[in-house]
Amino acid sequence: MVRLIKSRSFFCLVLAITQAQPSDDLSPPVLDTNGQALQRGLEYYILPEDNATGGGLTLVERNDSCPLYVGQKETSGSEGLFPVTFSPFVGEENIVRESHDFIVTFSAFTTCIQSTAWRVGESDPKTGRRFIVTGGVPGFFRIDRNGTSYNLGWCPSMACPNCRLRCGFAGILIENGKRLLALDGPALPFVFKRA
Repeated sequence: MVRLIKSRSFFCLVLAITQAQPSDDLSPPVLDTNGQALQRGLEYYILPEDNATGGGLTLVERNDSCPLYVGQKETSGSEGLFPVTFSPFVGEENIVRESHDFIVTFSAFTTCIQSTAWRVGESDPKTGRRFIVTGGVPGFFRIDRNGTSYNLGWCPSMACPNCRLRCGFAGILIENGKRLLALDGPALPFVFKRA
């Protein structure tokens, strides 16, 4: 017997994966700090463009329990504990392109015994900003150019072209001294360094 899951995001994910086709769009590739295109499966550190705004992105315990959140090392110039890999939405695509959907996953094993792929989590009750968490059904993110750096965002228009989306760019929300990645506030420009 097949169980029907009544989740709109799960349905969009399944539908999108079954319909993914190579893109005719020649959007420019996202470049790392050496000027090379980001590639599927290679490891990268995600760093703020300005070293004065903290270190690289990493896994953070928000409530001393699972799931783990995507956050930022406090120490400026620090790369973060774990690099990430990118998986473009289009299965045959090996290059991460600007404004194209992809899944991002930390290259790490955790005590939470869950995936380290990113997804959009709950909203902060005070600010309404949505946290980026790990585990569960992975979300599709995107990277958009911002001058000499890039903005990370969530707007899976390729993965779910008919969905009504509340798109947003990622920045840092400080909560109880922890620097957490969250959507819907000031965007923090990032660069990508090959691990």
